[in-house]
Amino acid sequence: MQRALSTRAIRPLLFPSLRPSLLSKSRPLVNPLLCSVSSTTIFSRHSSHHAKVRFPAPEFSAPAVINKEIVDISLSDLLKKNDYVVLLFYPMDFTFVCPTELIAFSQAKDKFAALNTQVVGISTDSEFSHLAWSKLDSKLGGLSSAAVDNCLLPLVADRSHSISKKYGVLLEDGGIALRGLFVIDKKGILRSSIINDLPIGRSVDEALRIIEAIKFTDTHGEVCPANWSAGKPSIKPSPKDSLEYFGKNQ
Repeated sequence: MQRALSTRAIRPLLFPSLRPSLLSKSRPLVNPLLCSVSSTTIFSRHSSHHAKVRFPAPEFSAPAVINKEIVDISLSDLLKKNDYVVLLFYPMDFTFVCPTELIAFSQAKDKFAALNTQVVGISTDSEFSHLAWSKLDSKLGGLSSAAVDNCLLPLVADRSHSISKKYGVLLEDGGIALRGLFVIDKKGILRSSIINDLPIGRSVDEALRIIEAIKFTDTHGEVCPANWSAGKPSIKPSPKDSLEYFGKNQ
């Protein structure tokens, strides 16, 4: 059930360093999810309408699959129930890295819940594709297993590509999203934005660390140094008071 992409649309993703004259018509087509993306690939990241850290996160409303049911979901509704919302954009259902990420983030549901955080998966697939994928056994590349069925993330269907565009992750040539991870706080402000190329999966532990750091600095007014994690020393952000940290840790 993978989305069919035309050869013309996929080639800029697959062969960024090759001139058109060097692309043989007999060359076998390579899966775009395994390849790097050229800087010339079309995806708009410079519009003033795109998501920016420290600014309000773009609102959206779309169909989603939750508990194997199709429902409508919106960012504003998610923020009413949670202190933080994590948007986990991924390229396509029924692929390779994507199920590993969604299963890993789903299995960490309790850890995110302890931080009053809801993680939401988003791709440009339809809600019907999401539903079918959520029912496919994980041993066959799906999302269904005894360990995941009761905690699977909501899967948002961005069929119009509008959400992916707003967050600057849409690869317009292929109609799929890069692996964007966005953390939004209770006030609707985007606090963290991380975008990976298609072949590179994300870390649950790093996502949790970022949320813990945001919560810590908002609560205590101190800043988090490199490799900070909960319980480690922080820095008081002033020239004099910061010396307390530097004197002990540098």
